[in-house]
Amino acid sequence: MDSTNTRVPAELERKMDAAIARYPHEHRRSAAMPLLHLWQEHFGFIGDDAVTWIAAKLGLQPINILELVTFYPMFRQEPGGKTHVRVCRTLSCAMAGGFQLMENLCAATGIKREHQAEGMHNPISVSADGNYSLEFVECLASCGTAPVCMVNDELHENVSSDSVTELLRNQTGKIGHRTPPHPLERRLIFENLGRDDWTTDIDCYLRAGGYEQLKQALTIPRAEIINKVKNSGLRGRGGAGFSCGLKWSFIKPDEKRPVYLICNADESEPGTFKDRYIIHEDPHQLLEGILISCFALNARTAYIYIRGEFPEGAKILERAIEEARKHNFLGKNILGSGFDAEIYIHRGAGAYICGEETGLIESLEGKRGYPRIKPPYFPAVLGLYMCPTIVNNVETLCHVKHIIAMGGAEYARLGRPNNTGTRIVCVSGDVQRPGYFEIEVGAVTMGQLIYEMAGGLKSGRKLKAVIPGGSSAKVLRADERFKLKRHQPDGSTIEQEMSIDEIPMDFDSLAAAGSMAGSGGVIVLDDSRDMVWVLNNINEFYAHESCGQCTPCREGSLWMKKITDRMLLGGGVTEDPNTLKTIGDNIAGRTICAFGEACAWPTQSFVQKFPEEFDALAQKPMPPPLPPEYTPEELIEEETIPTVPMAHDPGWEKAGAAGTI
Repeated sequence: MDSTNTRVPAELERKMDAAIARYPHEHRRSAAMPLLHLWQEHFGFIGDDAVTWIAAKLGLQPINILELVTFYPMFRQEPGGKTHVRVCRTLSCAMAGGFQLMENLCAATGIKREHQAEGMHNPISVSADGNYSLEFVECLASCGTAPVCMVNDELHENVSSDSVTELLRNQTGKIGHRTPPHPLERRLIFENLGRDDWTTDIDCYLRAGGYEQLKQALTIPRAEIINKVKNSGLRGRGGAGFSCGLKWSFIKPDEKRPVYLICNADESEPGTFKDRYIIHEDPHQLLEGILISCFALNARTAYIYIRGEFPEGAKILERAIEEARKHNFLGKNILGSGFDAEIYIHRGAGAYICGEETGLIESLEGKRGYPRIKPPYFPAVLGLYMCPTIVNNVETLCHVKHIIAMGGAEYARLGRPNNTGTRIVCVSGDVQRPGYFEIEVGAVTMGQLIYEMAGGLKSGRKLKAVIPGGSSAKVLRADERFKLKRHQPDGSTIEQEMSIDEIPMDFDSLAAAGSMAGSGGVIVLDDSRDMVWVLNNINEFYAHESCGQCTPCREGSLWMKKITDRMLLGGGVTEDPNTLKTIGDNIAGRTICAFGEACAWPTQSFVQKFPEEFDALAQKPMPPPLPPEYTPEELIEEETIPTVPMAHDPGWEKAGAAGTI
């Protein structure tokens, strides 16, 4: 491999060969992102030589590699500083002082960033001496410990904007945030978190009864395992809430093609930070759930697609996989059962769209994360490498272990009908004790979650709104009244009016209230928050994260961001609230994947629920149609936009004798 001037050390090439071996030979392209990560970790950036070398190594064209470098934000085409700091700019961190943290870091390192107060995505800014570089990034999935940043590969939580000097001097981070169990919790997945004697090694896991459910599952017919999961009523915990057992049943029992299982660990929804702690604190629980699921589906290969921003989580899982292999829990002839299964780690590179299952599959195949059209590309039929594939969330797969332990019917007793089991909800924003809480689905109300479990609002503040299921969920106003249908013991249904505090935290109740349970990320907003500012932060996230494949989403998400940007800067015109709603209406339902709804729903709901705040920033008269030389800055700087003469003979009868509009 000497097609470039760059000398690749033998050890680096050995690591690359090991990465390539994790994928079928005819699908070597899947190794493109792992090779790019290895190259950047060694050389610091990915230049033209890297693109040419990796393409030759994989038998691809350079454009196949370059398209990844230009799509995934974590890949750099220019060197960063010796110490690279990534500051989260998304909602929970922004509310906790993330922008001030960035300003202080700039001051401490002598870096001048354009638009730094707005958190805009500029190229990485490098200090004059080359020692430091800074960038704003999107959600780092630690919203409960906001503000957070990454110094090189180390995550730092609860970072004070006044401690940047210490942050830059002591670059060792530690994820030590543990929420102690609350009396209203019912911990299954998080049963071991917070124990003083708990460690992540396999010996500790085995002492706690680990892998006993895998041993049990290997003696049960596959169809019986799938039926247990069906009977449990388990719904996906990644956002959509689709029946896990029903999804599994789409795989034909006599399938001749290889079946793949993918664990979606691309936890990127702002407000959500549960999967990170499962991976960091109890990795073997996840592996056991994956292996049981592999056996049930007759899948011989599983991939864990983990966020690129979780480098330590990837290392923890790699160690856990090797420990499990030594105990014959994975590999050839697992525990003498005759069943073979392998689990591999595949790191993403900063693209939220790869949380969508078909976008994830495209990314895993070594391409840009462009979601596929369904139909025909339902993963269970035409998934990874056009083979049957099941994609499940981290938390969902962990529940499988507990369903085997308890039995499907017993598990279904937890929670409510159609909302069974436990789920982890993550609370961030304007509360006293942000953190994660594992509750029986529907057994805790919104009020109990906010005021009892999360400690209530900060001193002197009142609740203004709640985003109940991650940033894509429609916002709920605190003073609203909601009409929900409630099932009675005799099977009848009654309609009940309730306040936001009385809404049960389950899938169906939140949907009936006009929002969704989503990924379980609850963001609490108090009466100090400007709703236009909040929406602008969310709009910037979705404008940055759109994959760009569909025109309504690619253009519309950016339009919405530009309008709320302009409104905050004093350039709002009377039609802006209506324009925002219209743009949202023309995105939702008109895109290949659900990202369209994800970026449209916040705008639709914020404008509808808080019209007074949007109207207050939309006071300027609507300008005439602007000629090309006018820019949004004109609307900000000028009180009114004057009418301008039209062309001499416009041909428009309505222009009249004055020739103006």
